[in-house]
Amino acid sequence: MDQHQDKSVDQQEMQYKSGITRRDSLKLMMALAASALLPAALTGCDSAPVSKTDAGTGAAKASIEHWPELKLSPVTATGYGKDPNLILPPESPWPLTLTQAQLSLVAVLSDILVPREGSVPSASEVHVPAVVDEWVSAPYERQQQDRLTILSALAWIDDEAQMRFSKIFVVLTNPQKKAIMDDIAYDRAETPPQFKRIATAFSRFRALVLAAFFCTPEGTKDIGYIGNVPIAGDYPGPTKEAYAHLDKVLADLGLTEFAYPIQA
Repeated sequence: MDQHQDKSVDQQEMQYKSGITRRDSLKLMMALAASALLPAALTGCDSAPVSKTDAGTGAAKASIEHWPELKLSPVTATGYGKDPNLILPPESPWPLTLTQAQLSLVAVLSDILVPREGSVPSASEVHVPAVVDEWVSAPYERQQQDRLTILSALAWIDDEAQMRFSKIFVVLTNPQKKAIMDDIAYDRAETPPQFKRIATAFSRFRALVLAAFFCTPEGTKDIGYIGNVPIAGDYPGPTKEAYAHLDKVLADLGLTEFAYPIQA
């Protein structure tokens, strides 16, 4: 098998295949849209520092700034409209826009950010790439602002991989992937100028991936969230500690008169 055939096989093996229905991915996307997680400054990244000796030949940083000037076709779908049928919502209200190559790249990057740890699945295992696809394909202002940012970041990462290693990102070795990730993971004072713009864009991608992960049942379980679970028997009411906390907050606000008496 020649080098070209090897590369084709590698790319085929890295192709992401979504195992989720449109209805389920839409549910997760809507949960993400309503989530307080997404606007937060989510900056964690599991990409560990990589030394020059680990990164392999050709791992030198790009010496010039580059940015893909994408010409994206406008998303013209109308979405749910002002009076959606919430009982029987459409399964495909808008077409998905990510290509197979973009989905595969999202899957690889997502698993760098949220790898499998013991019994906790990775981001791609809980269909985060499919949720990202729904998000950037949705015809709403917030999502379309993210669409340009996310797609530009994906294009930059593949361009950078080609510049450094003459391969697309998904087929790089793990040390090569980490070498790029280490340069763009954070926008710090010491971040070289050529990585400032991509670091900002990647921060938005990271926030989207992490928020999507923690909107899944597996993600909420991982952080110990136990909401949306029915209580057996009568509702016990708030604990004495909860009442005490509320009383303190009300007192600080000068609203003690509105405090509820603690039941014996």
